[in-house]
Amino acid sequence: MKSGPERFPRDVTHAYKPWPALWALVVGFFMILVDTTIVSVANPRIMQGLHTDINSVIWVTSAYLLTYAVPLLVTGRLGDRFGPKRIYLLGLVVFTLASAWCGFSSSIEMLIAARAVQGLGASLLTPQTMSVITRTFPPHERGQAMSLWGATAAVATLVGPILGGFLVDGLGWEWIFFVNIPVGIVGFVLAWRLVPDLETHSHRFDIPGVVLWAIGMTCLVFGIQEGETYAWGQIWGPISVWGLIVTGLVVLGIFVWWQRVGRGEPLLPLRLFRDRNFSLANTAIAMVGVAITSNSLPLVFYYQLVLGFSPTRAALQLVPMAVFSGGLAPVVGRLVDCVHTRYLAGAGLFGMAAAMVWYAVWLVPDESLWWRLLLPSGLMGIGSAFTFSPISATATHNLAPADAGAGSGVYNSVRQVGAVLGSAAIAALIQARLAVTLPGGAAAGSRAEAAGRLPEALQAGFTAAMASSMLLPAAAALVGAVVSLFFVERTVNRAWRATPATTTETANADSAPAEA
Repeated sequence: MKSGPERFPRDVTHAYKPWPALWALVVGFFMILVDTTIVSVANPRIMQGLHTDINSVIWVTSAYLLTYAVPLLVTGRLGDRFGPKRIYLLGLVVFTLASAWCGFSSSIEMLIAARAVQGLGASLLTPQTMSVITRTFPPHERGQAMSLWGATAAVATLVGPILGGFLVDGLGWEWIFFVNIPVGIVGFVLAWRLVPDLETHSHRFDIPGVVLWAIGMTCLVFGIQEGETYAWGQIWGPISVWGLIVTGLVVLGIFVWWQRVGRGEPLLPLRLFRDRNFSLANTAIAMVGVAITSNSLPLVFYYQLVLGFSPTRAALQLVPMAVFSGGLAPVVGRLVDCVHTRYLAGAGLFGMAAAMVWYAVWLVPDESLWWRLLLPSGLMGIGSAFTFSPISATATHNLAPADAGAGSGVYNSVRQVGAVLGSAAIAALIQARLAVTLPGGAAAGSRAEAAGRLPEALQAGFTAAMASSMLLPAAAALVGAVVSLFFVERTVNRAWRATPATTTETANADSAPAEA
């Protein structure tokens, strides 16, 4: 086994100064999460600028989420093997360079390709943030650290559309990507100076598992998102939409089987799911991923194409979400360590579900009623503030130091799988509803969308489609709320109870099967 210059001491906070390190990591983490939602408000302008349709422009988000989600099971282990600091910095460089490529894209195909590379950089970076928290903060302080991590996730996903609106109106859609360049540089310098070099563990990487996971997820996502485009029929020759979806599910089933019977180190350590809270928290965060990613698209299209709002004005409709989410984050952080997380997460997710149903009821083609939509926006922000931190704290609380990279990789991967499936599902649902509610079907809507605000004759049908689409993220949030009610009281992992000597021995013993 290789090991870095540090071992796990009794009081890791004195050895590593974890708070400055965490603040440095938050810069890059915030940036990549903003990019999961910042494109939503720019979609209509990208459609006009690159002369494309609704399904193609949604692939700008789906490609990012897919290449973000699929490698996460591997990239968490890369942090264990080579050190989270090194992998974080590598991911930040890839992400920043890909952002420049996105901004200079001259076709929708080039933009989708650049977003795919950007997603790969994000997948390298994300697991390292949770890994550093798990490995440098003892459990009794980890709730506050996770509250900052969770608040960053909540605020970033809501701030994305707002920031995107100002940039698109003021400078053009390209600048939602160019803005990442200076932020990436600052984040690199801070992480280089403040993030410690942590202990490393050797791993045998599960190549068959990587291949099965990538094939299964790609088939599933492509089949769901492109289903309506091909009328749920043949794509090419013997390949059909349903064939792709079934193939994806079967391959993912084989992947899980391989993780159980393979002799090498599993890509997805199923033993982690023996912990009830880890299993439930992963299910809940998957539903959060579906809800957060899929709720913004119908709203942005409604504001811009039905009400005729500019990107900035459409983004301002989401300000109450960001204000309440950010303002309540410190309060929730203090509550996580003293109130059972089932109550916090359950209340937050029920609130998010109620907010999205409220939206569905109040979306009408009447510009004079825009102000009342600020109310569900505020409730959405309150709900999200009580969601991310409690779920993440529950998932990581019992992880041993040697499992930090694997556990954070699984958790972030599950969250992003939810996001990419939510993106694909909302694309399919929007197209299906437009085919039903618009005269001339979805094709008429796509042609009108590319030209700007919809004609009055199409506004009622388009609004009905967007309103009914909001029920998808509402249902996902509701499922997450029910799941979170089954969280059990958290315990302290034995590796953190131990003395310095036994902590090191425990970490070594836990990682021994992974030695090369």
